[in-house]
Amino acid sequence: MGNDDLVIKPKKPKGEDGYRVFSIRVKEEIVVQIDTISMKTGRSRNELIGILLEYAIGHCVIEK
Repeated sequence: MGNDDLVIKPKKPKGEDGYRVFSIRVKEEIVVQIDTISMKTGRSRNELIGILLEYAIGHCVIEK
């Protein structure tokens, strides 16, 4: 292969990229807040939700 070759690798099947798709229901006010943060940061709604979930899980305390 030369330097100008276009290399295309096979796409991984769904589920093998470490991510999983699922749907959730959230209040409209939460969607508005996420969309506002999205516009201010240039990040997608999906990316922000992932960031927020990771933070929440890392700071979650379960009471007995």
